[in-house]
Amino acid sequence: MPSLLFAALSGALLFLSFPTLGHPAAAWLALVPLLVAVATATPWQALQLGAVTGLVHFAGTLYWIPAVMIDYGGLPAAAAWPVHALLVTVLALFPALFAAGTADLTSRFGPRGLLFAPALWVTTELGRMYLFTGFPWALLGYSQVASPAVAQSASVVGVLGVSALIVAVNAAIAHFVVAGSRAGRMPVVATAALVGVVVVFGAWRLQDRSLLRAGSPLRVAALQGNFRQDEKWNPLRSDTILETYLGQTRRAVGAGARLVVWPESATPFALDRDSRGEAIRAAARDSGAHLLVGTTEVVRDAGTRYYNAAYLIEPSAGSTSGVYRKQHLVPFGEYVPLRRALFFVSPLVETVADFSAGTEPRTLPVADSSVGTAICYEIIYPGLVRELVLRGSELLATVTNDAWYGRSAAPHQHFQQATMRAIEQGRFLVRAANTGISGVIDPYGRVLARSGLFEPAVIVEDVRLLDGLTIYGRFGDVPAYAGGVIAAVALGCGRRRRFGDWWSRRRT
Repeated sequence: MPSLLFAALSGALLFLSFPTLGHPAAAWLALVPLLVAVATATPWQALQLGAVTGLVHFAGTLYWIPAVMIDYGGLPAAAAWPVHALLVTVLALFPALFAAGTADLTSRFGPRGLLFAPALWVTTELGRMYLFTGFPWALLGYSQVASPAVAQSASVVGVLGVSALIVAVNAAIAHFVVAGSRAGRMPVVATAALVGVVVVFGAWRLQDRSLLRAGSPLRVAALQGNFRQDEKWNPLRSDTILETYLGQTRRAVGAGARLVVWPESATPFALDRDSRGEAIRAAARDSGAHLLVGTTEVVRDAGTRYYNAAYLIEPSAGSTSGVYRKQHLVPFGEYVPLRRALFFVSPLVETVADFSAGTEPRTLPVADSSVGTAICYEIIYPGLVRELVLRGSELLATVTNDAWYGRSAAPHQHFQQATMRAIEQGRFLVRAANTGISGVIDPYGRVLARSGLFEPAVIVEDVRLLDGLTIYGRFGDVPAYAGGVIAAVALGCGRRRRFGDWWSRRRT
């Protein structure tokens, strides 16, 4: 029973590491109770303890999902909550495997096995990034966005590296508790020194401010029209929505903006398939500004395909100079996996029209530069944003519609994750969200301006177009994959030793 309570406590502390109720300090102790519990458990027992941690963590962090399915997916509560439970259970498998692997190593190497926890944890976060179409929401490293000096390390090792640092501290504390003060002192000292180096580096990077002087300037604007989800596609509201964004565009250009970013699906029609699209093109021509517009693209060739897209409208002729098509579609939001098999969520299935996925990370031209655009939750994929930068993006933009989430923690968590992308890539980032949070973030993750939730807003700020690469931008998640190799080797050594013991006993 105490072990279960320890596991549940870890889940609660993980939940309390993220917005809006949490604080980043909680992350540095969150896994200690679980690690202490699994140090004396069998792998099977640890698997169960890790599952408890994961269930508490993800049930708390993602509490807003059932409301989305009920309010906008048409599911009754009796179906929405089981679907939510299924998602939470799948995500809980990753902490469960982490705990089982840690227990296996402690059974082989004693308390020292706890020190492999950072490698094991990062391996499971890599799994969350890619398995089951990927859902890397609330990776542990994101908790430190509110701690700027620590977060700067993401420019070197990415968000997964920040996760590893946090788990290393947790593991050192747990090892100290389990092994005692004499044996446990050195890991504590070593991790404290590592954290000190990270903080000093972060403080130096924040003080240096060289990225605020490099590159060429550009004045940008993020628009927030503030239309509830139930009115976005109401035909009676479509002209009002268009006029709102055109009016906000005029205000932004009047304030000097040369690039104006509209939110995801800002137009209540397909821009190229509706005569009202000409008003947007005329706005670009009349203002002399580039317009980045979230819209639906309809392609009719052998059949009809729909894309969630971002159009770049250039000012000279008001023509489309580039289109980015969303690559990572939202399961059950933009397509339904296993549509025929999921008969028990039929109301949700019937309301989702399948979108097609884009096939390449295309950048969009703005004058002599390029903008990389991530649509909605694509911004939580570090590799996708890195690919945009490698293809020449000198400014990051993300367009989203977080009206789905109401006033829950989700918009705050989403904004937090977008902020980490700016740090990783050393780029300014412009975020336009239909109902918020919209804002402009500098390459150090500092928010230059942001809106509130559910209010119209026009945010205008100066950014700089940057072409240098951070260490993370050059090498990506190589450190995280190295952690995966370390975890695999450690687990393999444990199994080889176990086989050797069995073989020796058999021979004698």
